[in-house]
Amino acid sequence: MSERIWFVIPAAGASTRFGGSLPKPYLRIAGRSLLEHALRALLRFPGLAGGVVVTTESDRRWPRLPASIRRRVVTVTGGATRARSVLHGLESLLAAAPGDWVLVHDAARPCLPPADLAALVTACRRDEVGGLLALPMAETVKLADADGRCGRSVPRDGLWRAQTPQMFRHGTLLRAITRALEEGIEPTDEAMAIERMGLRPRLVEGSPLNIKVTRPADLALASAALRQLKEKS
Repeated sequence: MSERIWFVIPAAGASTRFGGSLPKPYLRIAGRSLLEHALRALLRFPGLAGGVVVTTESDRRWPRLPASIRRRVVTVTGGATRARSVLHGLESLLAAAPGDWVLVHDAARPCLPPADLAALVTACRRDEVGGLLALPMAETVKLADADGRCGRSVPRDGLWRAQTPQMFRHGTLLRAITRALEEGIEPTDEAMAIERMGLRPRLVEGSPLNIKVTRPADLALASAALRQLKEKS
C-alpha cells in the first residue's frame, strides 16, 4: 500500500513580531483568516489522509471557523515553541504509520500555490529523505555587526530561503525533533531537525507568492498574492 500523506499546521505561536491583540493565524485577508486560507490550500490536495491544527489552550476562535473546514481536521494544544507544537501535532496523528509522509505548513502562509504543493509531493515521494519548498536568494546578503552595521557581504550562491510546506516521513521527523529538543536545540523548522540527523532534505523551488505574514505590511502583500493566484486558477 502506498504511503499516506498527513499534515500538521502549527498555529499556537505568540505572534510577537507582528504585535496586536489578535493572534496572527486569525488575521483576515480576502474575507478569511490566514489559518483558513492555509487549511484550504492543503485540503484541496487530493488524497490526503487527514491532519491536525495545533492551537493554544485558550483558543476561542477555532470553533468560529466554518464547520466544513473544522470537521476535516483535529486540534491539539501546542507547546511553547514551534518545534514543540509540531511535535505535539505529530504525536496526535495516532493513525499515521512511521513510513507515512507529513506536510508541515505555516498557518501564516495563506498563499500556497497548488502547483508548488503538487511539485513538492511529487519530488518528495521519489526521495529517501523528503524536502521542502524554498526560494533561491536573489538579493545581496549582508552580515550585521553588533552595532547594526554591515560587517561583510555573504556570497548568495547556494543560499535558499526556506518556505513551507516541508515534507518528511512521520517516524523520521518525530525522532528528529525529539532528539533535537532532548539535546537542548530548538529547531526553527523541520528541515533543521532532519539535518541534525545527518540527512540532506531536498530543496524544491517554490514561488515568491508563498508569502509568510510576519509583519503588518505583509498583509497587503499576501492580499495581492491571493488575487494573483485567483487570476491564474
